[in-house]
Amino acid sequence: MTILDIIIFIAYGLVIIMIGNLLSRSSKNERDSNSYFFAGNSLPWYLIGTSIIAANISAEQFIGMSGSGYAIGLGIATYEWIAALILIVVAKYFLPVLIDNKIHTMPQFMEFRYDRRIKTILAIFWISLFVMVNITSILYLGALTLKSLLDIPLVAAIIGLAMFTLMYSLFNGLKAIASTDIIQVVFLVAGGLLTTYLALNAISNDGGLWEGFQMIKQQAPEKLHMVLHSSNPNYKYLPGVRAILGGIWIAGIYYFGANQYIIQKALGAKNLKEAQRGMAFAAYLKLLLPLIVVVPGIAAFVLNADISGPDEAYPWLLTTFIPSGFKGFIFAALIAAIVSSLSAIINSTSTIFTMDIYKVYFNTQASERQLVKTGRISGLVAMVIATCLAPLLGHVEQAFQFIQEYTGMLSPGITAIFVFGLFWKKTTSNSALWGMVVSIVASVLLKFGFPDMPFLDNMLVAFLITASFIILWSLVEGRYHMNGKAIMVCRGAYRTGFVFNVAAVGIIVILLALYISFW
Repeated sequence: MTILDIIIFIAYGLVIIMIGNLLSRSSKNERDSNSYFFAGNSLPWYLIGTSIIAANISAEQFIGMSGSGYAIGLGIATYEWIAALILIVVAKYFLPVLIDNKIHTMPQFMEFRYDRRIKTILAIFWISLFVMVNITSILYLGALTLKSLLDIPLVAAIIGLAMFTLMYSLFNGLKAIASTDIIQVVFLVAGGLLTTYLALNAISNDGGLWEGFQMIKQQAPEKLHMVLHSSNPNYKYLPGVRAILGGIWIAGIYYFGANQYIIQKALGAKNLKEAQRGMAFAAYLKLLLPLIVVVPGIAAFVLNADISGPDEAYPWLLTTFIPSGFKGFIFAALIAAIVSSLSAIINSTSTIFTMDIYKVYFNTQASERQLVKTGRISGLVAMVIATCLAPLLGHVEQAFQFIQEYTGMLSPGITAIFVFGLFWKKTTSNSALWGMVVSIVASVLLKFGFPDMPFLDNMLVAFLITASFIILWSLVEGRYHMNGKAIMVCRGAYRTGFVFNVAAVGIIVILLALYISFW
């Protein structure tokens, strides 16, 4: 990177920190926990949509999915395109129940629907998952990029990213973070599209984007298959048609419907309509993501990238084809993705710890100032722990697949008790509690008992086993017990407006066209 690149990147960092802190002061976060954690329920649809994407797109997409694009091809885009449809499902069927019942955290919903036992267990689970998997992996993949571009030692890069994120997010509440996420999304989308264009232009020898794509079709047609054959060595990651209709739905519903750092943006909305429109907007942006994060990896494969592993594909493109000035802009876009995701997860980790652990078990009479202070301290502790763990991911070949697989061992049970809790009034607290245990046992047994089973199939089978257990237990126990809260929750109010319905139909049509095109 040249001096011009470094100046552009430093300017980006200063602007983000300044704007975030200015917005934080104007919203009086220090005195109001509702403003700090939930934006005072004031977020409009465009902030919700961009903030969901900013939280979702991170190093695991830019680096990890580009690496999977290099190793697997366009098939990995299934995660993004199915996610667009799942966002619509969550907006239509989940949000009305959560918003109507004034739910702000997923553990809170679990207590409202079931009991405090499940709330506490899942609060601890989510905090552990966020710290030991999500924050850790994002720090590692971001540091890998810094190491490739600036030759910074991996540990130093991890510490630098952690410190920069804390400067940006620790004192800023959800509204300030969501507001600055618009800038982050502009950077990452524009920078990502520029990288894609330059990579495809390099393939076509300055023939342009379309010519570059045509050359990919000629030189590596296998990389454009959406459905992998069982003979493909990557079949274990994307098991044919089941990659579209199977376990990916379990992972997606968990991630976008029951994941605090995604759903928290919608729960901070002005009202239900704004939340639903925001999710529809995020769904449209998801349709664009494969062009930004998958195609560059395929381009690196066609260009015979001189790399030692798939996750080095995107950094290799930046160092090889991006000119001075543009490199600083794209580097800023990549850091924007990393920092926005880290800040979202840190905010949600501190939210769950403060509202579902500290306020319930340690200080039931805590003042607003004490709650905000506790949130900031817990966010700092979470980042310190993740910073210590991040270097341990260095031996993982495809970090994106690592994240999906090990999260997938836990998500079937969460998805099952969440979905049944929303839509089946006979689901009992005990069936949900033991259903989580059954899910973990089933996932572990399937992984080690059937090592050749694709992990997406593992998730689907574990979900079906858990669902069957919950149904049987609830039917037996339900003969003697019926929860009045369950009836109220399961009725729901699945309201949607005209704008949302048009958006949903548009996304479905686009998805069908995309899958037909690359079948």
